[in-house]
Amino acid sequence: MEKAKPLRILAVESSCDESAAAVLDEKGGLLAHEIFSQVELHRIFGGVVPELASRDHVRRLLPLVRTVLEESKTGPGELDGIAYTAGPGLVGALLTGAALARSLAYAWDVPALGVHHLEGHLLAVLLEPDPPAFPHVALLVSGGHTQLIEALAIGRYHMLGQTRDDAAGEAFDKIAKLLGLAYPGGPELARLADEGRAGAFEFPRPMLDRPGLEFSFSGLKTAVLHAVRGRAPSDELRRDVARAVQEAIVDTLVVKALRALDATGLDTLVVCGGVGANRLLRERLAREVRSHGGRVHYPRQELCTDNAAMIAVAGLARLKAGEHDDLGIRARAQWPLESLRPIDS
Repeated sequence: MEKAKPLRILAVESSCDESAAAVLDEKGGLLAHEIFSQVELHRIFGGVVPELASRDHVRRLLPLVRTVLEESKTGPGELDGIAYTAGPGLVGALLTGAALARSLAYAWDVPALGVHHLEGHLLAVLLEPDPPAFPHVALLVSGGHTQLIEALAIGRYHMLGQTRDDAAGEAFDKIAKLLGLAYPGGPELARLADEGRAGAFEFPRPMLDRPGLEFSFSGLKTAVLHAVRGRAPSDELRRDVARAVQEAIVDTLVVKALRALDATGLDTLVVCGGVGANRLLRERLAREVRSHGGRVHYPRQELCTDNAAMIAVAGLARLKAGEHDDLGIRARAQWPLESLRPIDS
């Protein structure tokens, strides 16, 4: 019996303000991936402007696709499918990637697959040399999401808890803006935190005083607003507030993650999403999960933020399971993760 040829897939990501493309081979691994960040475009506005994001994706995506095809030495005839982010995200931005991917798939006569953005984040860790087995607990923590998920298999996800208001990354960014830091302020706030004085401020650890796995970070933002009101802005103030804010967010994430491991009886934690690149969070989780008798896995830092490699992983898994879309072009601003079809069903 002839052995099946390894599948190769092109992927496109355009859910928010990163334009990205990647080529993934079932046997050869990640052959190429490129990301273009729109940070400079949106900085003057202090946040992402959806219309500008969509227009920039139109300019950037096709050149990125050409680049990854050249870098991976892949011709259209060598592709077995094209995956794209179908949601959740900014609808206009999603439509630019969906239209390009669906059009190329039609022209090249290969299947197209709309991928769930969060499933991409959850599966990015599978690109690492020692990927975790299922089932495990995932902490998905980014600018738009803070969720604890029991990942039972690809496509089989059980939501354990999520934020009731601001996500952790959103809290980082909003507090940074409150302190007068340039957009995107979250990474700059984390950098300043390393220089802050311990104990200069003490902020609440939201919802740690009650059982459960839900999050809430809007109260932390309010506490910072009250703490700095009437104070003269200074570099020292920003550093001290940054340290206290980071410690409050990290403490909350670590305690809830450990609770999730206890609640499920699992011993493996996967941390994904942009905030998963935070150094203090990684150090604390590595230490405390290990002392808890468990292990922590992360995607490499470049795959924590939005990227097309993670979309390729999810798309390849679903392509192997025989999934593909019809000729429609779809984009969903909201898309419940638990509505996905398990690929083993």
